[in-house]
Amino acid sequence: MPLNPTAVRGNDYRWLKWQAIGWLVFGRPARAEALFDEMLRRWPDDAYALSSRSHLRGQRGAVDAAIADAQALVAAHPERSAADWFNLAFLLESARRYEDAEPAFRRAVALDDTLDRAWYGLGLVLVRLGRHDDAVAALERNTKLQPMSPYGWYQLARVHAERQAPDEAVKIIRHLKGFEPKVAAQLERETGLAA
Repeated sequence: MPLNPTAVRGNDYRWLKWQAIGWLVFGRPARAEALFDEMLRRWPDDAYALSSRSHLRGQRGAVDAAIADAQALVAAHPERSAADWFNLAFLLESARRYEDAEPAFRRAVALDDTLDRAWYGLGLVLVRLGRHDDAVAALERNTKLQPMSPYGWYQLARVHAERQAPDEAVKIIRHLKGFEPKVAAQLERETGLAA
């Protein structure tokens, strides 16, 4: 049975972690990030510190540094969490690195096929890569997981319109009129299709 990393590291690890959490509670992310730097100097593959520092770096706009931490996290702990892969994919997408984001989104849904935001992100990336048929499959999975969220439906209707499948887009617009009439009206204006 593997040892608990926190137990092996002892009080130093717990003390640094709780200090970082405290600085975050008090709205001092730079101080917390410095503590995560120290944790990673001592324990370079620590999942908590890598994840936390990546998040803080992403929040302050240091996207490349955030991506590097997220990549280090999934390299060191590839099976730990679908959310880790989703976060990496999200950062890559925000940096417009769509070809890199796709496999990260795919790994997230392979680890958890109910992660609706990963299916949505995968759909958006595939649209940006011009792979509309693949995007349809990802967005359809998203709408099955989140049937009352208009975002997946909206993107799916747009993809169908782009693919010259107006009947499919009209079905979605009609569906949206039942619970999101403003989104349905926006789609009608944008696509020129009426339900």
